[in-house]
Amino acid sequence: MAYKIFIDGEVGTTGLQIRERLDARADIELLSLSEDRRKDVNARADAAREADVSILCLPDAAAKDLVAALGPDEGRLIDASTAHRVDPDWVFGFPEMAEGQRQALSSARRVSNPGCWSTCAIALIRPMVEAGLMAPDAAHAVSGVSGYTGGGKAMIAEFETGEAEGSFLYGVSQAHKHLPEMTKYGKLTVAPVFVPSVGAYAQGMAVAVHLGEMGPDGMTAAKDALSAAYEGQQFVSVVDASVHEPRVLPQRLNGTNRLELSVHGNPATGAVTLIAVLDNLGKGASGAAVQNMNLMLGAEESAGLV
Repeated sequence: MAYKIFIDGEVGTTGLQIRERLDARADIELLSLSEDRRKDVNARADAAREADVSILCLPDAAAKDLVAALGPDEGRLIDASTAHRVDPDWVFGFPEMAEGQRQALSSARRVSNPGCWSTCAIALIRPMVEAGLMAPDAAHAVSGVSGYTGGGKAMIAEFETGEAEGSFLYGVSQAHKHLPEMTKYGKLTVAPVFVPSVGAYAQGMAVAVHLGEMGPDGMTAAKDALSAAYEGQQFVSVVDASVHEPRVLPQRLNGTNRLELSVHGNPATGAVTLIAVLDNLGKGASGAAVQNMNLMLGAEESAGLV
């Protein structure tokens, strides 16, 4: 018997990629609404009640509207928006983040899918804080580059119509929507100083966390902490710095649900930088949603994923 899955917002970028990952699976039956009912919150709520799991690929307000239309015990939801990322009643959907996270996801009724930027930052920062290599009360520097698909429908349109040209920095006012979950799940008490950028290409992401001077053994200590945190994980791996030399390519993992972490720096000065690379539409969005869905259903965690 197939699991019933409802993708609320299936015609958006993330929704389409989730559907692509599920279409070929014999164990999945996709529930869909006709075009004239896609914005009807009651029709959406009925579909969510019928489904074994519903995945919300919606703006924050529309995600909140659906949740409000359901009782607390009605439906099992994965929300890909930012609406519930730091809500204590929702389980954060990063299975590799901590011991017991998979078990919490398996039994959860409400799961908040991480954002692409926050997945990278948390994956790097949390093990450093837990190992005592980063102070939780310091304003650590985080930067990176993403393909323009990470900016949603409006930004995609800007690039594809030629309105936007070249690359640019943004979020410099330090109010980026991913900062709350970076802080909470990175075990920080002070938000990082985060300056992201958008590249003139479709998808792929590289994020850097700058640790500064850590002494001659800093790189080794950082790599050891990351390796211990993600030992045995299928989709998160720690790779040698040489993989990314002489250039870090953000598109390296496109089309996959993989996240690669590496440690870089100058042993002579002790300066250390951590790097994370993923597909912002894969492990940073739709791949993560499918991985979480698999856990919630009790299916093989890697089903439909590479």
